[in-house]
Amino acid sequence: IAKLVIYKCRNCDSQNIVKNGHNASGSQQYWCKDCGKRGVLEPKRGYTEEEKEQILSAYHERSSMRGVQRTFGVSRPTLASWLKKDETNPKLEDTLLPAEPEDILEADEMWSFVYERWNKRWVWTVLCRRTRQIVAFVIGDRSEATCRKLWEQIPQEYKGCQSYSDFWEAYQLVFPQETHECVGKGSGQTNHMERWYNTLRQSSARFVRKTLSFSKSDTMHEIVTRLFIIR
Repeated sequence: IAKLVIYKCRNCDSQNIVKNGHNASGSQQYWCKDCGKRGVLEPKRGYTEEEKEQILSAYHERSSMRGVQRTFGVSRPTLASWLKKDETNPKLEDTLLPAEPEDILEADEMWSFVYERWNKRWVWTVLCRRTRQIVAFVIGDRSEATCRKLWEQIPQEYKGCQSYSDFWEAYQLVFPQETHECVGKGSGQTNHMERWYNTLRQSSARFVRKTLSFSKSDTMHEIVTRLFIIR
């Protein structure tokens, strides 16, 4: 039995509509000749919080946005909007364990880029050796100014801890000499930080040295890095 389906504009209820291509998730769109409204013919239902968490978890397991789109049918703009929401992007300091007097910090920086390889973005991080948590991070160039921003991001209760880094000059100019020591990689004092960078590169394709995946904006580069640290 044939069934007649009449589509109407969701804005003005006019039947004077025509097809107008597809959106990013592949759904048919229409254009209303009366009111000029553009939209999908059959909007999909919203996602539950459980479904959102499942999709976000898949994204953080090195799936690309296009891969998540093919797997779950969620559009890339929708996924990007979820990542940018405040409730999925908590403050880093709210996730940290309390500092202890004998804690040791390891500081280092890792090369990355945004959009083009010449557009370098260095990820500076400070790790607590006892908890294996990143207590502070910034993304910028490799200058003293960025290192100073890193120091300012370290919670006050961690600033009195002993810390180690490599011999990059910025650390010697910013970190206090009383509690900071610059060492070579062979000393083993920054091994945990180096190992964390290896985990980051294996878990997020945009940080792999030779890759076709990369961040297209500084905003998404910062959000994805922050969420990886927190999760």
